[in-house]
Amino acid sequence: QVQLVESGGGLVQAGGSLSLSCTASGTIFSATFMGWYRQAPGKQRELVATTASDGITNYADSVKGRFTISRDNAKNTVYLQMNSLKPEDTAVYYCNAQIRRWIGSPASNFWGQGTQVTVSS
Repeated sequence: QVQLVESGGGLVQAGGSLSLSCTASGTIFSATFMGWYRQAPGKQRELVATTASDGITNYADSVKGRFTISRDNAKNTVYLQMNSLKPEDTAVYYCNAQIRRWIGSPASNFWGQGTQVTVSS
């Protein structure tokens, strides 16, 4: 089995910073894409940022220039540094990873349990 365990998040004032981390554990051969999604109350889950195993990143337009995603392949960990936070960034943030559990196996999709980020105005 594979588990994604998130840490970080919390309450911060607008303009502040928070960092999130997510570590994948279990039977893992390799993690291809790792990333972060978020879901605000009454809204659909949306992509925040992703990073491929070669380091290529992708960001939602709403967070470009403010958020930075990075990863440590040796630790199967992905990070999200969030700066200049806005009240509209308030949401539950979910870690996502596409993981190959064995050599030659297809990648399967896994989600973390979610962590709350609240930005007060």
